[in-house]
Amino acid sequence: MPYRVDLDAPSAHALDTLVELGALDVEPVVGGLAALLPDTVTPGEVAQALGNVAVRVSSAIGRDDQSIWMLSRRPVRFRTLQVVPVDMPAPSGAVRLVDAAAFGTGLHATTALCVEAIEDLLDAVVPARMLDVGTGSGVLALAALRRGVRRAAAIDLDPDALQVAAENARVNGLADRMWLVRGGPEAIRGSWPLVVANIRAAELIAMAQSLAWRVASQGRLVLSGIPESVVPDVERAYGRLGMKQMRVAARDGWAAVGLVPTW
Repeated sequence: MPYRVDLDAPSAHALDTLVELGALDVEPVVGGLAALLPDTVTPGEVAQALGNVAVRVSSAIGRDDQSIWMLSRRPVRFRTLQVVPVDMPAPSGAVRLVDAAAFGTGLHATTALCVEAIEDLLDAVVPARMLDVGTGSGVLALAALRRGVRRAAAIDLDPDALQVAAENARVNGLADRMWLVRGGPEAIRGSWPLVVANIRAAELIAMAQSLAWRVASQGRLVLSGIPESVVPDVERAYGRLGMKQMRVAARDGWAAVGLVPTW
């Protein structure tokens, strides 16, 4: 697991040295530099490579289920939408997120792929409602609401995630347009013109039937959290239920799949 090192008054070559050691992130701090180092590099090796300077070591904070490692949260820009930490200045129309453990900071490739797929779909037609399955931070539902969807239902099995999503809806002034429900797809009724789910591929396959049932005729289903190598397995699971592939987008080894019903 990565760890953090802090250096006071580093040398002019400290940044290059930290990068050569495999630093995952480096940024200036008051009086020095901070860096995230993989645990394959010991603090002693860091100190020696920097000329036997004193280094302070502390735990690193992993985001998005410890899949993203960085020192400080930062804004993320997609095609037309920006996701900004709540304690930073944000342009009009941005999605602002509190600092919390729930998945969906905007930094992970699966989130980016989902947001971009939502934006592409909403360029063509803006549905009145959408369903966000496994909402985490609520970022996908909030992105859809920012782009003109009037109401979003956001569901999750984790009560802590729902609390985070509720707070994010509040800070964005969208609490009255976002409906939060604890549970899986079976916890909510009806069919939806837009359904999105950014969760693990095994779970997408396991809940294929209940997810497909939530997609309205002529609706759209966006699935992400899928390793590229597993895309055929996901497509087969939904194809057997009458869902047809509309698009596949990939980034950094992950994929998002867009599906449409044939019924």
